[in-house]
Amino acid sequence: MSISPDELAKACAERMWSQDTATQHLDMQLSEVRAGHSVMSMTVTKAMTNGHGICHGGYIFTLADSAFAFACNTYNNVTVAQQCNITFLAPAHLDDRLTATARELSRTGRSGLYDVTVQNQNGVLIAEFRGNSRTTKGTILPE
Repeated sequence: MSISPDELAKACAERMWSQDTATQHLDMQLSEVRAGHSVMSMTVTKAMTNGHGICHGGYIFTLADSAFAFACNTYNNVTVAQQCNITFLAPAHLDDRLTATARELSRTGRSGLYDVTVQNQNGVLIAEFRGNSRTTKGTILPE
């Protein structure tokens, strides 16, 4: 019996989520996952603000990186970030609800390329993230 690519993606995400204490600690929510795609969100808390009173870029990066991780691990192969970068386009503020949408652009051999868009609750573009993934040994789900 085989399962669809999207069912496999969801099973992989459930397994990863159960072990992802960093993402859970930041109270992120995974609202959508399918093959090569994920959507995660979080609310900016007081603890996430910097000396300028805006969200520290590291938290925005972490949200984007987590969405990237869930998108590139949808094929039941352990996949890690090889390289990534982010461009901050607008500040995020206390109580903003940030949503990171990750989408696969290319997946060839052991390498993948993903874009992640981070927006606030009003649709304002906060950041653009690009990640290169690399598949390693092992699977997410038991064989």
